Amino acid sequence: MGMDRRAFLHATAAMAAFGGAGASLAQTPQGGAVRIDAAGLKPKADSILDSGVTSGDVPGVVAAATDRDGLIYQGAFGSRVLGTGSMMTTDTVFWIASMTKAVTGMAAMQLVEQGRLSLDDPAGKILPALAEVQVLDGWDGDTPRLRAPKRPVTLRHLLTHTAGFSYSLWNPDIGKFEKVRNLPDIVTCKNDALKTPLVADPGEAWNYGINIDFAGKMVEAVSGMRLGEYMAKNMFGPMGMNSTGFRITPDMRARLAKVHQRSDAGKLAPIDLELPQDPEFEMGGGGLYSTAGDYLAFVRMMLNEGKVNGNQVLKPQTVAEMSRNSMGNIKVTMLKTAVPSATNDAEFFPGMPKNWSLSFMINEQEAPTGRSPGSLAWAGLANTYYWIDQKKGVGGVYLSQILPFADAKALPHFYAFEKAVYQALA
Repeated sequence: MGMDRRAFLHATAAMAAFGGAGASLAQTPQGGAVRIDAAGLKPKADSILDSGVTSGDVPGVVAAATDRDGLIYQGAFGSRVLGTGSMMTTDTVFWIASMTKAVTGMAAMQLVEQGRLSLDDPAGKILPALAEVQVLDGWDGDTPRLRAPKRPVTLRHLLTHTAGFSYSLWNPDIGKFEKVRNLPDIVTCKNDALKTPLVADPGEAWNYGINIDFAGKMVEAVSGMRLGEYMAKNMFGPMGMNSTGFRITPDMRARLAKVHQRSDAGKLAPIDLELPQDPEFEMGGGGLYSTAGDYLAFVRMMLNEGKVNGNQVLKPQTVAEMSRNSMGNIKVTMLKTAVPSATNDAEFFPGMPKNWSLSFMINEQEAPTGRSPGSLAWAGLANTYYWIDQKKGVGGVYLSQILPFADAKALPHFYAFEKAVYQALA
């Protein structure tokens, strides 16, 4: 997920208003050190985030940044639910939507490490449904023309979004297929939502879709656990992510922010959007609820070659494999909206070439924010964002709860926040 060109230009202009300086030292992979002026970062970041609330651009926001050693900034501003007295706090719980994808990718890669999953064997050996999937080759009226794919779907295809699956949010053919076949939307977490066809042959194009949901089901198939149970035991517990899960515990619910919808007139109002709490399947592509602090533990793990909270949860070579292009010459493309109420046209850094690793988008050039070439990033539908810069040893998250995605008013504050973090590096 990303941003449209109008929002990007707005964000670039907003970033120019903020400056920065260099107390903690973050080691780079090359062995150098980056000095971080955390004390200087705080007033600038606070000002950026507070301005988003006071201007009415966002109802509330929590943002945080980390280096390899630990937290360098956190801030919470505004309201969890507009029209109530519930204020944002740094431990507020958010629906992080597609920020879930990288976490599910980590689960799959743990099992690849163990030899229980293969990146390049036919995934249909694990999930028979993937051996039967077909390609949508056009329409005869309301009747879809389907054919067999040229090659089997693999876990590598799923993790890089090159399997051929797509979301109805950005592909009207999938929306039409769901309608004529009476299939539920993916956010229902019903198994029938996964019965859509491919829109391209595996390995031939980047199409953003339900790929990681199948990766999550592969984790379940070989582990014998539900996805959330696997993650709690093998990831969240060891990583100290105690407020993350597919199910909202009573403690998490007491800190939960609501999703808000922006009207055509620009007005924000809370809506009743919550994922099923007793789902048919736990949605590895977008079902997690989490906090800024918890997700920073995941970011820090990727900055520290798989080690966080004193535990080695991924091998260094696995982190390296997850951090490089894994789809050859294929490029990430703009997501053109098919459902404007849910998402705008979306692309990070329009015009900049981007590829995909085993779980993350990679920018191939330095971003206007200061993000290094080769950094890892993605986002969630309700305007949640993160980035991981292994070269400079920093990363961060920005969490709001707004639809549609790639919101033109919220995004400038995220980019200004990221810029401020880089300006605090010396």
